[in-house]
Amino acid sequence: MYQVDAFASRIFAGNPAAVLVLDDWLAVETMQAIAEENNLAETAFARPSGKGWDLRWFTPTTEVNFCGHATLATAHVLATELNIPGDFAFATRVGELRVARQDGAYVMDLPCLPPEPIGDEPTALTAIFGDRRRATFRNFENLFVELEDEAALRAFVPDLMTIATLVPPGLVITAKAETHDFVSRYFVPAEGIPEDPVTGSIHATLVPYWAGKLGKTRLSALQCSKRGGHLLCELAGDRVLLTGQAVTFMTATIHLPD
Repeated sequence: MYQVDAFASRIFAGNPAAVLVLDDWLAVETMQAIAEENNLAETAFARPSGKGWDLRWFTPTTEVNFCGHATLATAHVLATELNIPGDFAFATRVGELRVARQDGAYVMDLPCLPPEPIGDEPTALTAIFGDRRRATFRNFENLFVELEDEAALRAFVPDLMTIATLVPPGLVITAKAETHDFVSRYFVPAEGIPEDPVTGSIHATLVPYWAGKLGKTRLSALQCSKRGGHLLCELAGDRVLLTGQAVTFMTATIHLPD
């Protein structure tokens, strides 16, 4: 098993993910137990499939449909630890995700998930934000709230118990940035992630949202967690391209019960 800091150029930054490359899937209960033991935002499991790879992701509490940083971490392990040449195609619950190598970094090719109206807004959002919401929208797995500025985003103190009641369970806050194009933070306490350090998947929706607001298709994004992470983003038709680096923190041997 490998532990990789994704969207980072040095260890102790970005978002850590564990990666296991298997001949075939372990029992779901075993994969979930490994993820719980790791207690990281995501543990990724990959297996070869034809000319590409099947890829699954688990938080400490559940299997999830979409994870960007653990996809980047998996590509990094295949490229640098297992010395597999070329670019990578991963079959996942949200379709094919592709990762290409580029000048010491990786370019992830994700589906674009345009922002959707929330409809009946959860009362919990009013309890959390009051009248500080500039805009609200959603995708299939997250609620998004635009705040008035970067200072408000950085000062936000999450009420994790209230956030854990939201449906869908993920909450993204975002704002226009001071030195980048936009900033964000991400909370999913209901799935064992109080605050995610750097999240690829939310940018599949943030990029088309901010591209529309700012009138540009190439964007610089900063996720303002304690560890933080910088993403170079591009809206390319119905795809979102995210460029970032990754570094290996740990190589480990795990011992499973008979």
